[in-house]
Amino acid sequence: MLRCTPHVWLGAKSPGGLALPAANPTASQVYAPRGVWLTEKGLIVADSGNHRVLIWHERPTHDGQPADVVLGQPDFTSEGPAAGGRGVENGLHLPTGVAVYDGHLYVADSWHHRILVWETLPEKNDQPPDYALGQPNLSAVAANQDGACAAHTLYWGYGIGYVAGWFYITDTGNRRVVGWRGLPMPNQPPDVIWGQDKPTDALENRGGDVGANTFRWPHAVAGDEHTLYIADAGNHRILGWSPAPQHDRPADVVLGQPNFETAQEFAYTAQGAAKLRFPYSISAADNLLAVADTANNRVLVWHQLPRVGAAIAADTVIGQPNMGANGENQWKAVEHHTLCWPYGIHLFQGYLAIADSGNNRVMIWQIERAEDVS
Repeated sequence: MLRCTPHVWLGAKSPGGLALPAANPTASQVYAPRGVWLTEKGLIVADSGNHRVLIWHERPTHDGQPADVVLGQPDFTSEGPAAGGRGVENGLHLPTGVAVYDGHLYVADSWHHRILVWETLPEKNDQPPDYALGQPNLSAVAANQDGACAAHTLYWGYGIGYVAGWFYITDTGNRRVVGWRGLPMPNQPPDVIWGQDKPTDALENRGGDVGANTFRWPHAVAGDEHTLYIADAGNHRILGWSPAPQHDRPADVVLGQPNFETAQEFAYTAQGAAKLRFPYSISAADNLLAVADTANNRVLVWHQLPRVGAAIAADTVIGQPNMGANGENQWKAVEHHTLCWPYGIHLFQGYLAIADSGNNRVMIWQIERAEDVS
């Protein structure tokens, strides 16, 4: 059993109970956020609709708390792609994934087809990145570097992950996952490509039927030293490899579908604990696996990490009153305990951050196992 308690609501509220952002950005508003990351002390949010990243250097403790630093814009009141047209060198276009590994901040600048890297966590607004992955330099932003798909290029790189010494990018538009042993440097080709027969292929489900080694929209990566999980959102499933693969091979576990050969959407029906609809994010920590079941307006949690098998039921649901419900905000007003299209999640040290994209907010929940609750 888990006790899951709403803790902090970020994104200031609007009149009438609607979770709508202000007409102009502020340090306390977010618009359709898609990525979240809890650090030892603070929080990082991909404020996707405002084309910026917000940083709280201390963990927020009260609703509507303003951020300390903004990246991708010159200040907290500016918005628009490429820093409102000011330039792509440190501007963003629909940032999605955010993460901190070995003190480096990584941002999936998805519609610029690159991962931006800051070698230390920025302390000031509009601090430029140090380098990019997926592009030859900070001035280049074309899909697949304005050419055909290749081993070193990206097309909508939505997600990033660092699991058991491997760094991964979900290269969503090329329908593959690329991986490096260790943290990559600029222009370094990947060590492995998963989901395609050749580095130049970018075929949905390898150009055939869905299977245990295919992707439609790979979107997020998580795992531990024993299992790697990839959110294959377009096929409405999570794939897992036990152990984590060091070469392209079929997965060992599938969540959200009855088998590896099915990719049914299960739209507008009672969902249950073993179905998923557009799962855009995953997170693993403390032997818990959390999945943002985005189109079902909920987060599912497995109390043990699934290692092999299919259609394994989740144990806990967040954002809905039961496993059969899937309504936006439970078909009610926006409340601390409701969700509308949760897009990004991150588990860390007893907390779960949720980018509640449809509600234009970030929620931080406290997560406690039953044995930890007195």
